[in-house]
Amino acid sequence: MNRIGFIGLGNMGQGMANNLLNKGANLTVFTRNKEKISAMEKLGANGAYTLKDLSNKSDIILTCLPDTKTSIEIITGKDGILSTTKEKKIIVDHSTVDMSTSKKCFQYIKEKGSDFLDAPISGGPVGAAEGTLSIMVGGSKEAYDLTIDSFKMMGTTVKYMGENGSGTSMKLINQLLTAVHTTAAAEALALTNAADVDIDSAMEILEVSFGFSRMLERCAPIIRDRNFEGSSVPARNIHKDINIIDQLGKDLSVNLPLIKTSKKLYDELKKDGKEMDDMAGIIQIIEKQN
Repeated sequence: MNRIGFIGLGNMGQGMANNLLNKGANLTVFTRNKEKISAMEKLGANGAYTLKDLSNKSDIILTCLPDTKTSIEIITGKDGILSTTKEKKIIVDHSTVDMSTSKKCFQYIKEKGSDFLDAPISGGPVGAAEGTLSIMVGGSKEAYDLTIDSFKMMGTTVKYMGENGSGTSMKLINQLLTAVHTTAAAEALALTNAADVDIDSAMEILEVSFGFSRMLERCAPIIRDRNFEGSSVPARNIHKDINIIDQLGKDLSVNLPLIKTSKKLYDELKKDGKEMDDMAGIIQIIEKQN
């Protein structure tokens, strides 16, 4: 059995690591919060309190990190995953990062004699907890085949997309739709409120109409109840992704007008100090501009 290392026990990573452990993986975990490591040890995981320790105990190392900077630091940094070992590993980044980061990690890991997979995830904290994530994977097919059993412990839809960067590309395509659909849902519900139409009644019609979307389904009760604070899916996350998508469009000379519009709105939400509100809270900017 492959020894699995997992780095990052945040909103997504915790659920993913729990599923690996509960489904029989030989799991070692590392995160900067030592209390979280201790809690996982009590559940039966192996704890690692340094990256060196985790690397020594793992054949496959999965990372789920909050931002591009952390991914680069952990994967390619001078004190990173492979800094103290020459053993061949498979390194997997489940984080949402830009294309240049995925390619930089791939090249660095390749030069070290190991394999790298970009394998972003979709499904949110609920999907992570329930083991129903979608996992889109780019990189070596051989490395993918060696890692797929671990992926299937965390997700129900696992798809090999092609060579390095294709997993990241697919995730950014998904996030483009997530951002635009969330913005569109907020705009539609702002109109619903302004027209004095009951949101629940509106949803009964929209659920069986062409205007329906999963993001509308998600956002409607949050907007109805104005339940924006304390979200596990804050606007900060989608705002980060929007900026990455906007830059990718520029790099590929593809005009993305709806992402540009969404970016302006989420820029304003951040300026108003509400980036930790739920991403459906973008309705507050739409309402403010009316």
